[in-house]
Amino acid sequence: IVVHPNGTNKALTNQPFWNFGNWGATVDDFGFLEALIDTISASYNINQNRIYSTGMSNGGFMSYGLACQSSRFAAVGSVTGGMSIPTYNSCNPARPTPAIHIHGTSDNTVPYNGNTTSKSAEEVVAYWVSNNNCSTTPQLTAVPNTNTTDGATADWYVYSGGTNGHTVEFFKVTNGGHTWPGAPVPLPGAGNTCMDFSASKEIWRFF
Repeated sequence: IVVHPNGTNKALTNQPFWNFGNWGATVDDFGFLEALIDTISASYNINQNRIYSTGMSNGGFMSYGLACQSSRFAAVGSVTGGMSIPTYNSCNPARPTPAIHIHGTSDNTVPYNGNTTSKSAEEVVAYWVSNNNCSTTPQLTAVPNTNTTDGATADWYVYSGGTNGHTVEFFKVTNGGHTWPGAPVPLPGAGNTCMDFSASKEIWRFF
């Protein structure tokens, strides 16, 4: 069962967003998503041990927020998202939670190296490697550069040996922008879209 919930529209931009506990927003999206799981579970046969969250950008931040605050999720994934500094500093997961992180080094919206409001991609990965008690030495594989015209390449890091066999995975997309690798329609002005792998397929495989 795949569910695509929307966050509340921002008053200033009329664009939906997730409130993961930052910037003074008061919408209770953690409560909303918990209630959504309960509502779906009341109507469908849900394996409560196999519930996952993933998203892009703000949705990636929200997925990490859920891993920090809720015990309902078996694993989370983020594309071009991350962890805000308040979320990072207050994160208190109820259990080790496997994570897959995909991030472009040329992302100008959520910078790969972090900024004054969010942690770097590598700090985020290191946090979840530690949370899952994985080996800090990853298996590194270069993703085959099957599309030589997309302006981007990727490396795949797998941190294994964690609690209950947990792993953390990281796709570092060199020269990738604020984009979803493998997306059939590029985002205008968002930078290079790596077409050497599909973020959707890799997240599905990981979950």
